[in-house]
Amino acid sequence: MFNLRDEPNLINRLKNNDADAFDQLFQLYGQRLYDFALKYLKSESEAEEMVQVIFVRLWENRKSLRSEYSFKSYLYTVTLNQIRKFFNKRAISLKYMAYLKDNMSEADNQMSDSIDYGSMLRRIDEIIDKFPERKKQIFLKSRKEGKTSKEIAQELNISVGTVDNQISDALRIIREVLKKEGIAVLLYLALF
Repeated sequence: MFNLRDEPNLINRLKNNDADAFDQLFQLYGQRLYDFALKYLKSESEAEEMVQVIFVRLWENRKSLRSEYSFKSYLYTVTLNQIRKFFNKRAISLKYMAYLKDNMSEADNQMSDSIDYGSMLRRIDEIIDKFPERKKQIFLKSRKEGKTSKEIAQELNISVGTVDNQISDALRIIREVLKKEGIAVLLYLALF
């Protein structure tokens, strides 16, 4: 079992690309961060995705971690900042939706929604179909089947960190393609 005195060692191992150290830190803090995020977000899926984002960010920024500082404080600070960003995005999205509602007739709005929604779903499916097979499999299990990262990792016999990295990369690719094509990003955010 993990001992808090081992935390600096785990952080140093993580800085040296040790996936096992990453998994141990996830085991130690994943559920705690999930519970923390759930208190604010009131949605299990959003809290789970938040934890995935936090740990993907942790992996991406592992080289800059400092073992002499409180890792727990670092994680909770990052989580709180992500929660703030989430609510800021939601507020902007709600303002945009209110603007559209006020400035479009109901018929135009319904037609626009059905066209944008349908074409966007088809385009997202096209993008997903071009993913490498493993990334596609992980992403579909997460988003279409609603499985957690832990369930996917167990099913495919890979680490939770690998699952989170693949999902994060898939979302990044979809966002970039849609942004380049000028497709309604707010609709994408509502779906994913």
